[in-house]
Amino acid sequence: MQSSDVTRRAWLKGAAALTLSSRIRPLYGLGAAAAVDLHLPEARPKPADRRFVSTAVEETIRELQGKIGDPNLRVIFANCFPNTLDTTVWPGSFAGKPDTYVVTGDIDAMWLRDSSAQLWPYLSVLKRDAKLRELVEGVIRRQGRMIRTDPYANAFTRNPTDKALSWAVHDKTTHIPGVAERKWEIDSLCYPIRLAYGYWQATGGVEPFDSDWKQTAQTVLETFRTQQRKDGKGPYSFQRSSPIPSDTVPLSGFGNPARPVGMIFSMFRPSDDACIYPLFVPANLFAVTSLRQLAELAHEVFKDEKLHGECLALADEVEEAVKQHGITEDAKQGRIFAYEVDGYGNVLKMDDANAPGLLSLAYLGYCRADDPLYQRTRAFTLSPANPYFFKGSAAEGVGGPHIGLGYIWPISIMMRALTSGNDGEIRQCLRWLRDTTAGTGFMHESFQRDDPKDFTRPWFAWANTLFGELILKLAKERPALLAASLD
Repeated sequence: MQSSDVTRRAWLKGAAALTLSSRIRPLYGLGAAAAVDLHLPEARPKPADRRFVSTAVEETIRELQGKIGDPNLRVIFANCFPNTLDTTVWPGSFAGKPDTYVVTGDIDAMWLRDSSAQLWPYLSVLKRDAKLRELVEGVIRRQGRMIRTDPYANAFTRNPTDKALSWAVHDKTTHIPGVAERKWEIDSLCYPIRLAYGYWQATGGVEPFDSDWKQTAQTVLETFRTQQRKDGKGPYSFQRSSPIPSDTVPLSGFGNPARPVGMIFSMFRPSDDACIYPLFVPANLFAVTSLRQLAELAHEVFKDEKLHGECLALADEVEEAVKQHGITEDAKQGRIFAYEVDGYGNVLKMDDANAPGLLSLAYLGYCRADDPLYQRTRAFTLSPANPYFFKGSAAEGVGGPHIGLGYIWPISIMMRALTSGNDGEIRQCLRWLRDTTAGTGFMHESFQRDDPKDFTRPWFAWANTLFGELILKLAKERPALLAASLD
C-alpha cells in the first residue's frame, strides 16, 4: 500500500477520535461507573434530515415506549432502531424498478453483509408500510446486481464509475468497476439470500424474484461449488500490501493449504480479516442454511426443480463435511464446533464477535438455541477458553483480532441475549449494553472492556439496528422482563 493511502483501521480510529473530542465529552464526564445515572440523549437526526421515514417503524417506537421499564433503554431503542433508515439509505430506481443503496454508517460503501443485516429487523413491519416494503425490495434488487457483477466482492460503490475504497485501490486482485473492496467471504452471498427469503416469508411478495434474481441464485450456487476447490484453486486470489497481516492472503493470494473435503473455502471472515485455515466453519453452516432457503425459493417461486435439487444436494454435502471435519473436542465442554479447520486435522478453537460466528449460529437459523452441540459451543465461546472472550469492569463479551485484545463488540452481547433462554443472563446483557454507550445513546463497533469511552466507530448502523431487533424480540417473548427495572 502506498504511503499516501490510509488503512481501514486507521480511518476508523480517526473517525472515533474525532467524535470523542467533539461530541462525547460534554455528555459523559462522570466515568464508566456513573453511566447508569446519565440521562442519555435523544440523538436522532431532525425529521427533515432523516434519509427515510417509515410510518410502521415510527408507530413501533411509540408502541414500545410504554413497554420498556428502564428509561435509558427506552432512549437507546428510540435512537437505534430507526438508525439505518434515518442515516444510511438512498432509495431510487434502476431500469424502472426499486433500487436502494445502503451504507454501513461511517463508510460510504455498500457491504452485502451489513446492508442485509441492517434491513433485517424491519421485515416484521413490512405489511404495514408499502413504502418501506419497496425500499427493501430495492435493496434485494441492488444486491442481486452486485452479486452478478462480482460474486467474490464484499463491498460495492454507490456508482460503477466511483473509485474503490482508498485502502483497496492497490489490491492485487481482479478489479471490476463498481467494486469497493474484493474480499471473498462466504457470508457475503448468504446474507442477501437470508434477506430475500425473509422478505418473501414476511410479505408473500415475489416482486424482486425476476429472471435477473434467478441468475443471481445460479451465480451463488456456482461460486460455492467453485470454492469447494475440487478442481483446482479457482479464479479468485487476493493480496494487499499492508502492515496488518490479516489484511492479505498468503501463498500468492489463494490462502493456506486445505484439503477439498466438501466444505467451501473462504479467504476472509465477516470481520474482513483473513482466515488462518480456509475452511471457516460458521460461514459453511450459514451457507447450508442459505442453500436450503434458496432451494425453497427455487421450488415455490421459480418452479425450478433442477435448481431446487442442486441447492439441497450442495447443502447436504457441505453439512456432512462439517460434521466430519468441523467438530472438535474441548477439555471442558466436550464436542464443539471448531472455528476454522484445514481438512488435514488442524483446528482453530476460538470465536469472533462478528456474525457468522459460532455464537450466532442459532440466531442465523442453522440450529435451535437449545441444540446440545450449539449449547456446548456457546459455553466455550463465552468462557476464558476462547482467546477473544474479554471480561472487564464495564462488561464481558467477545471481541476479535480486527480491533485487538481487550475490546468487546456490543454485537456479541446482543447475540448472547438473542440466543439465551435465561432471564438473568438477558437482563445482565441489557445492563451492559445500556451502560457502555459512552453517553451517546448508540451502539458502537467495540469498546474497551474497562472504559466504554474508548470505542470504535461512532456510527455503526448494523449494531444499532440489531439492538432494536433484540428489544422487539423481548417485547414479544419476554414482556415482563422488558417492563421491569434493570437495577
